[in-house]
This record gives sequence, structure tokens and C-alpha cells, in this order.
Amino acid sequence: MLKDLNFNGLRHFEAVVRLGRVSKAADELRVTTSAVSQQIRLLEQQFGVLLFRRHNRRLIPTEEGARLYSATSQAFKLMADVHSAIVRQPHGREFVLRVSPSFGVRWLGPRIKPFLDQHPDWSVRVDATPEVSDFGTEKVDLDLRYGSGTTAELHETQVMQDFVLPMCSPDLLERLRAVSDDPLEQLREAQLIDSAMAHYRWDLWLNRYAGRSMSIPSVYSLRFDRSSMAIQLAADGAGVTLESAVLAWRELEAGRLVPLSPEIDVIAYPAYRVVCPPRHTNRRIVRLFSDWVVQEGAKHEAELRAFLEAKGCHVVQEEGPAPGDAGAERS
Repeated sequence: MLKDLNFNGLRHFEAVVRLGRVSKAADELRVTTSAVSQQIRLLEQQFGVLLFRRHNRRLIPTEEGARLYSATSQAFKLMADVHSAIVRQPHGREFVLRVSPSFGVRWLGPRIKPFLDQHPDWSVRVDATPEVSDFGTEKVDLDLRYGSGTTAELHETQVMQDFVLPMCSPDLLERLRAVSDDPLEQLREAQLIDSAMAHYRWDLWLNRYAGRSMSIPSVYSLRFDRSSMAIQLAADGAGVTLESAVLAWRELEAGRLVPLSPEIDVIAYPAYRVVCPPRHTNRRIVRLFSDWVVQEGAKHEAELRAFLEAKGCHVVQEEGPAPGDAGAERS
């Protein structure tokens, strides 16, 4: 049993085998030779075998001792490597950021290089997961979160708004327009791509924003828990997705996705924010990143608004995410 192992004795044993003499092991461990010899005797008693034989005043490990040394040296090396990996950043110059997967890949990834170039001395780790951080138990400096629901104990700064609208590929839109000029009739004919983790999903959106009641499927044939997949499928012409223009920006800018209709309002609401315990704001890197990402968010929000207005879309301001979905995280 591990709890019965004499780890102090193993440390002395490993040093004796590696250095070949008790005196050298004692010097390295900063103990007396008698203390080393005592630990070796205790270890031999515990295992019930001799671990060394003497040859020309040197201690040579027996077969059992060689087996024990092989396992012990590997274990000590592994622990030393882990220790080095944990503490290798001088003065704690590591910054750990948590973001949702789709946002990390689609928005943050293409923009973060200039920030990294400006701060080359920092080690930056991005943890992409839809789960929010437990700052009390996890080693995370900052969350870049989507939605609302922050507790009063956390410090938060708004980054930018999100813009939600139905969108599809240009080819699919052309086929839908051949069926009807009414965008709601077009939606009846189209396959709806559901983003399961989104704040605004088809059922709620149709009831609140489509202008009149419309029957919707209770089970969607295309349903994804990653916004990236829903956006990609829509760009491939598989259906119409109700998604974030922030996440779909590359496809919208390139023309692979287009708004379904300028007659349908775009929903804008405060969505992205950085969150951390107040004490974390004392770290310079946290303040630097927060300032940088807020500036980038403001630039992109202005870019999106200009793009949507150029398409003839009308933006409707909402105060927050849809009722009942405030705790969800964008995937």
C-alpha cells in the first residue's frame, strides 16, 4: 500500500544508488551518514530483502535493489518534471483565460496574436469550454463569458453586444425566394438549424419576434450544441440558422452567409463580458487583457452594425438574453 511506503527512505535509497556512496548521498541530502544508513536499514526491513551488497567500499544494489531503483528513479523524475512544469513561469507570469469553444475559435483566435506580440514575456493559456469558472477552486485568471448571471462577488466588464438573426447561404435564399417573398413563408419551407446552447432559439424567437404565430417543429432534424457546426451547415446550404453575427462574421463578410430578410429585425443585446474576482484585477496582465479585449469588442461591434445597416437590416436593442436562458453559456 502506498500509505505504508517509507518515502523518506526511498529518497535516501535513490541518492545512494545514483551516487554510489552513503557519504555522497548524505552531502546531497544535507544529513549525516548515519541518518542515511538508518533509512536504508528501515527500508530493507520494510521490504524484507537486502537492497545492497558491498564491493570495494561501494554499495552495489542487489537484484531487488536494482528493481526498486528503476521504479523509484522514474517516479522521482516524473515528479520533478511536473514540479518544473508548474513553477517554470518566472514570477508567476502565466495568464489563464477561459472562453466558450466557438467564441475562442471564431472570434478570439483570429484577433489575439497582436496582444501576444505585445506581451511576449507572458505565457498565455486559453481554456475553451462552455463551463463557467469556479474561481475558488480553479487556476483561472479571467472568464470571457457570454450571457448574464454574474454574481455580486465578481467583477465584470462589458466587452460587446451580440447580434442575432436568421441567416442562410445565398443559394438557399434564392430558392426560398422562388417559393415566396414572405420571409415567414420562406421559414416554413426551410429546414431550421437549431443551436441548442443559444440564448435565442427558434421557438422563442418565432413567438416573440416573427410578427405572427407560426407552427414550429417540436424536434429539429438538425440540432447542434456547437454554434460553429450550425454556422458551417448553414453556409453549406443545409438550412436556415438563427445565430450570432459575432460568431458568423467570417461567413457573413465573405458572403457565404446572408441575412434571411431585411424585414426581420436583428436582435442586439449585451452578451460578451470579462469576469473575475475583484482581487484578480490587481494583476497587470488581467487589466491589460481586459482593456485590449474591450477595445477589440467595440471595434467589431461598430463593424457589425455598419455591415447590417448596409444590408438594410434594422437592429432592435434588447436589455438582456431571453427569459429562462440567462444561465446558459454560448458553446
